[in-house]
Amino acid sequence: MTATATPYHDRMMRALDHIDRHLDDDLDLASISAVAAFSKYHFHRQFVATFGLPVYRYVQLARLQRASHRLAFHAGRVTDVALDAGYDAPDAFARAFRRQFGQSPSAFRSAPDWAPWRAALLPLDQARNRFMPTCDVTIRHFPDTPIAYLSHDGDMASIGDTIRRFIDWRRANRLPPSNAATFNIFHSDPHDLAAGPVRIDLCVATDRAFPAEDGIAMGLIPGGRCAVIRVTGRADDLEAPALHLYRDWLPTSGEEPRDFPLFCQRVRFFPEVAEHDAITDLFLPLR
Repeated sequence: MTATATPYHDRMMRALDHIDRHLDDDLDLASISAVAAFSKYHFHRQFVATFGLPVYRYVQLARLQRASHRLAFHAGRVTDVALDAGYDAPDAFARAFRRQFGQSPSAFRSAPDWAPWRAALLPLDQARNRFMPTCDVTIRHFPDTPIAYLSHDGDMASIGDTIRRFIDWRRANRLPPSNAATFNIFHSDPHDLAAGPVRIDLCVATDRAFPAEDGIAMGLIPGGRCAVIRVTGRADDLEAPALHLYRDWLPTSGEEPRDFPLFCQRVRFFPEVAEHDAITDLFLPLR
C-alpha cells in the first residue's frame, strides 16, 4: 500500500467504524461521507470500490448481525430486537430476517441454523477485514488462572451452539462475565480447514470445582510471559491480529513461543456492552 493510499483507506475505515458505532442512528449517505471527509456525490462508489458492497447493504447486514446475536445469546422480546434493528414493525423485521438467514427470528432464537447465517454475513466480514489494522504489541506476565471450560470440537459453523450451551451453564452456576473472566483457548487454527476438526475451549476463570458433566472440565491457563495485542470493537474473527503476531512481530522480536496455544481474554464483550465498546486481549505465550 502506498503512502498516498494509506490516509485514503484510513478515512474509509473511519466511515466503517462510524457505522458500527451508530447503528441506532439515522445513517444516511451524507452523514457517513462527512465522517470520512469525502463528497457525498462520489462516496457511494468509493465505498463499493473499497469494501465490495453498497453503504445501505453494509448498514442492513450490520444491523441484522447485531439482531441475530441478541436473539441467539441474549434475553429480550423479538419486538424490541426488531426496533433496535431499525424496523418499525416486527413483521417487516421478520421478512428481512427470513430473507437474509432463511429462518424466522423466533425459529432462529430456538434453534439457529448457523451455516446459512455465516454465509449470509460473509460480505460483512470481508468488508471489515479488507485492511490490516494497526496492532500494538506489549509484553505482559499472565498469572496462573484456574478455569472451567467447554471444548468445541468440530466445524466452526456450529460453534454458536457450543457458545449457547456455555452461556446457559454459566448462568445456571452463577458465573457472570462481570465476576468471572472469560477466555478462549485456540488449540487449532479455525481457518486451516486441512488440519481437521477445530478445537476451541470456552473458559471461565474460577477456583470452584465442578463435576465432569455436561462436557465441562477443569483446567489451568499457565502463567508466564505473553505477547499481547488489545483488540477494541468487533472480535468475532481474530485472524488479523494473530497474523500480525506470527508474521510481523515474532520474526523480529527475538522471542520464542511457549508450548501452550494462543488464547484470548474477552475483557468486555457483546451483548454485555455495545459491540464497538468490546475489548479482547489476544495472548501469545512466550518462553
